[in-house]
Amino acid sequence: MPRNLTKAEREQFLADKHVAVLSVAAEDGRPPSSVPIWYDYTPDGLIRINTGAGSRKAKLIEQAGVVSLVVQREEPPYQYVIVEGSVIETATPAPEDAREEIAVRYLGEDAGREFVRSMAGVATVLFTVRPDRWLTADFSDEV
Repeated sequence: MPRNLTKAEREQFLADKHVAVLSVAAEDGRPPSSVPIWYDYTPDGLIRINTGAGSRKAKLIEQAGVVSLVVQREEPPYQYVIVEGSVIETATPAPEDAREEIAVRYLGEDAGREFVRSMAGVATVLFTVRPDRWLTADFSDEV
């Protein structure tokens, strides 16, 4: 049986670099929209997501006001954190400093800043999510 991550382990896991899978309710009887996404986990425990303002994902997040985020370690020992959270702030356009922080987290300093520069003129939105529920698992003791 996996064990739950402690709060400190969960926070460290989310602070580490992982690509997450974001899920949000869809419309017209379609299944939830699930997409891989970069995210940022702030020191005060919030999750920030930057995306194109006109994207289907952004429109669905705005409509639903809640999201699920799955963050996982894909190699043994397997670990994951699932966050169900409420959108508590929406910033359009996404502040450049927030976009840079997220891009630098995934691409490194130079490539992250260049990525943000290359997206100049693209309409963006930054969603800040407050975690409401957590589900965690750590399979380290099983390997």
